[in-house]
Amino acid sequence: MARKVRGVLSGFETYMDQKDTWAFRNAPALIDNPVAYFTAEYGFHETLPIAAGGLGILSGDHARSASDLGIGLVGISLFYREGYFQQSINGDNWQTEYYVPLHPDSLPLQPVLKPDGDRYVGEVEINLANVRFQAWKVHVGRCPIYLLDSNRPENEPLYRDLTLHVYGGDSSTRIMQEILLGMGGVHLLRDLGIRPSLYHMNEGHVAFLVLELIRERIAQGNSFKEAFSETRRQCVFTTHTPVEAGHDRFSPGLMKYAFQRVQPQITDSFDDLMALGRIDPGNQEESFCMTVLGLKASRSANAVSELHGRISRKMWRPLYPGKSEDDVPIGHITNGIHLVGWMKGPVRRFWSNKLGANWDKDINEPEFWQRVLDWEFVSDAELWALRYRLRRALIEFTRRRFMMKRMPRHNPHEFDRLLNPDALTIGFARRFATYKRAPLVFEDYDQIVRLVKNPDRPVQFIFSGKAHPADDEGKRRIQKIIHLSQHSELRGHLVFIENYDVHTARQMTSGCDVWLNTPRRPMEASGTSGQKIISNGGLNLSILDGWWREAYDGTNGFAIGEDSHPDSVEEQDRLDNINLCKVLSEEVLPCFYDRDDRGIPRRWIEKIRRSMATMLPKFTTWRMVQEYVQKYYLIDPEQH
Repeated sequence: MARKVRGVLSGFETYMDQKDTWAFRNAPALIDNPVAYFTAEYGFHETLPIAAGGLGILSGDHARSASDLGIGLVGISLFYREGYFQQSINGDNWQTEYYVPLHPDSLPLQPVLKPDGDRYVGEVEINLANVRFQAWKVHVGRCPIYLLDSNRPENEPLYRDLTLHVYGGDSSTRIMQEILLGMGGVHLLRDLGIRPSLYHMNEGHVAFLVLELIRERIAQGNSFKEAFSETRRQCVFTTHTPVEAGHDRFSPGLMKYAFQRVQPQITDSFDDLMALGRIDPGNQEESFCMTVLGLKASRSANAVSELHGRISRKMWRPLYPGKSEDDVPIGHITNGIHLVGWMKGPVRRFWSNKLGANWDKDINEPEFWQRVLDWEFVSDAELWALRYRLRRALIEFTRRRFMMKRMPRHNPHEFDRLLNPDALTIGFARRFATYKRAPLVFEDYDQIVRLVKNPDRPVQFIFSGKAHPADDEGKRRIQKIIHLSQHSELRGHLVFIENYDVHTARQMTSGCDVWLNTPRRPMEASGTSGQKIISNGGLNLSILDGWWREAYDGTNGFAIGEDSHPDSVEEQDRLDNINLCKVLSEEVLPCFYDRDDRGIPRRWIEKIRRSMATMLPKFTTWRMVQEYVQKYYLIDPEQH
C-alpha cells in the first residue's frame, strides 16, 4: 500500500511540475493571467456533494481539463454546508428529501487565510446589511477553486443560511445567494490580489458579478457608460438551457429590496438598474432576467450544442432588434467530459495492460482511439470480456444497494435473482425533469413486457435520479417507475437506485450496455451523461437532441426518430414512443443477441469500436476548453 501511495504522489508531482503544457505552447497569455470561472455549482466527487446536476459536473470537468491543459483558471462558487439534498423513497414510493451537514475538516478543502494566518473574511452589501463571508479552497490540479461561505457568527441567521443548500429557498434566498456569489466572488478575487484577464459566466446565476465590476469602475471615476463598456470587454457568457424555468427572474420589488444600498453606486436610478436585465428596458412590468444581464454584458456568448445554439438565437432574438435570427450573436461550443475522470478502474487497467504505464499520455488524441478499430490491437473477445466484467460489477453494486435498503425484511436469496448478468442492460439516470420523459419507454407497456420476458433475448432496466424538491410532476414519474419495478410483470427486470450521486453515476455509466436518453426535443441543450459510457464500451440510444445529434453517424449507436420533431407535444411523445420501441426491438436487441459460435456479438462489438473511434476524441472537455480558449478567451470578436 505504501508503495502504491508513493507512486500516486510521484505521478501527481510529475503532473504538477510539467511545463510544456498545451497552454504553454498555444495560450501563454492565460498562464499567469487567469480566467475567473464563476458557476453556481461544482461537481468533483461524491465526497463533496455541492452540485445539483449536469451544470455542476460540467463545471468540475471544465476545471479538470483547464488544469490538464495548463490554463490559468480560478473557480468561484459557493460552499453549501448541507449540499444538495439526499433522496429517500417512502412507503408510497414518493421521493422525500433530507440534508446531511458537511464538515469541512473531513473534506478536501482548506480555509482561505490572510497573510498573517488569520481567517479571511470578506463582505458584501445585501439589502441593508453588510454580509460577511469566509472562503474555502479546493485544489483541482493546477486550478484553485474558491467556495464562498456565509456561515459566520456575526451574520443574522437569514444571511448565515444563504449558503445552506444548493439552489435552496424561495426567490428572495436565490437573489441573495446570487449577489453573494457574483459580487462577493469579485470581492474575494480583489482581496486575494487576483486580477483575472477574463470573467467566464457559466449560466445566469452568476451574472451579478457584472454589477460589481461596473461599481468598481464607477468608484474609480468612470462614467456608467465607460464602466459598462470596459466590463463587457472582460466577460463571456455560456447559456445552458432552453427551459424557461432555468433562467432566473426577479420582480422589481425584490430587486429594489436586495439592491437598495448598492443601486445608487451603480446607476442613476432604479429603472436604469432594471433595464440591464430587461429585454424591453421601457417595460416597467418586465422582471429582471439574469440571462439577459449576462448576454448584454458579455463580449461573447455561446450555447452548448449546435442545435441549442439555434434555439438560443431564436429564444433571445428580441434582445437584438434589427438582427435576423442567424445574426443573433450567440455561438456554440458543444459540451464534453473529462475522459480519464469517467473511466472505471478496470477500463484504465485494461488500457494500461495493453499500452504500459504511460498509456493515457495521448488519450485525447484521435489517433489513440483509431487503434480500437484494429482487431489485432484489441480483439472482440477482449472487449466482450471487459463488457461482461463491467456489467457484472454494476449488477452486484445494485444488489448490494437493495440489500442495504431492504434487509432484513427480505430473503437474501431474492437479491440473487434481481437482474441478470447476461441480459442486455439499459440505463437511465439524470434529473427527473419532466421534459426528460423518464417513463417514455414504458408507455407501450405490453410491448416492453414482451421484450423483457423473452427468454432468448432478455432486456432489463436500471433507473436512477432525483426530482427537484418542488417538482411534484418529476416525483410522480419516479413513483411510477418504482411502482412498475415492484408491482408489475417488470419486477426483477426493472430497478430504481435511490439517492443518485457521482458514485452511482460512475457505476451506471460503466456497467450499462445501453444509455437511454429520451428528452423532448429540443429541450436537451447538450447532455453529457451519454458521453461517459463510451470509453467504458457502452452504446447510446437517444433522441437526436443535444450532443448526440452531432455525434451519431448511423454506425456508432442508435437513434430514436429523425433529426426533426413535430410542433405538437402530444404528437412528439406519441411518435417518439413508437420509434423507441421499434429501434429497441428491431435494431438494439437483434444486434446484441446475434452471437457467433463463441458467443460473441460481432456486430455489437463493431458498434463499440465505432463509438469509441468516432466520439471519444470529440466529446471531451480537453477539446471543449481548447475551443473556449481559441474562440472566446483569447479573442474579443468586437475587436476583429
